Amino acid sequence: MIATAARPDTAVGGPRLTTTVAREYVHREALSEVFLTGSTPTAADAFTVSAQWPRDHSFFTTGHGLYDPMLLAETVRQTVPLLMHCEYGVPLGYHFGWTDFSFRVRPEAMRTTRAPAEPDLLITCHDVRRRGRLPVSMTMRIQVRWGGDVIGRAEMDVWSRAPEVYRRLRGKYADREEVFAAAPVPPPAVAGALVGRARTQDVVLSRETTSPRWRLRVDTGHPTFFDHPLDHVPGMLTLEAVRQAALAAVGGDGAALLTGIDVTFGRYVEFDTPCWVTAHPSQAGSPDSFAVDGEQNGKTAFSATAYLATPPVF
Repeated sequence: MIATAARPDTAVGGPRLTTTVAREYVHREALSEVFLTGSTPTAADAFTVSAQWPRDHSFFTTGHGLYDPMLLAETVRQTVPLLMHCEYGVPLGYHFGWTDFSFRVRPEAMRTTRAPAEPDLLITCHDVRRRGRLPVSMTMRIQVRWGGDVIGRAEMDVWSRAPEVYRRLRGKYADREEVFAAAPVPPPAVAGALVGRARTQDVVLSRETTSPRWRLRVDTGHPTFFDHPLDHVPGMLTLEAVRQAALAAVGGDGAALLTGIDVTFGRYVEFDTPCWVTAHPSQAGSPDSFAVDGEQNGKTAFSATAYLATPPVF
């Protein structure tokens, strides 16, 4: 358990001093990218995780006076290593991944205020499979609350692998430092306005053909996606590609607001070959939903549905 605690000399009823959790527990190097502040068990396989969101962030921004829905997704992602390491006893050095991930936000409840938001994530873990005492997979269901309101929900299927198992799984890609160093220079970006981005470095799509598809643009120098070397394209970058592809499919000025994503990851997205992203209106969803697929080496790497809405007016 990691619970925020008062200093010994803090009077009862006085202010409680908090800090973020150790960066190693959320697999981050930069302290500025750690959004979790503590965790507390509430029942068997149930936890409350506390977080703090900055009022402004170099990447997680919408320009609508709202917290970025992708900030909620990253906060949820960080709960996986935190709970695995600190509540389930999985040693540092293990690897974690997703197979399915979905989240929704209530845009009207995501408005920024004068103080940083301090949401709580109420998490229940289901279908926990163990090998010995350590979990190897589970389904996590998350309710995100802030100021007494439910502002979002998420669900994800996750797995855990020991270092030696992960090395066998990754084969020729197992040497993270070597694979990361060999990643190619990113191709030219599409216009930032098309995908709701002011900075070129935040654009993750490149148009290299005349057909309605984009090449995934992977900039390993990006300080948020790559604050440490990785052996494959991270899941958060592919989620951003889903968002940007949906915005590009809508057309216009990229001003629509993401309200959620459903995604299934079929395989790792590697650095060494192009990954092609397509988007088109979803056949089964609402008129503001878009099917987004990623293909690499002729195989589906991820399939997703992105949900968009008009930003609320306050």
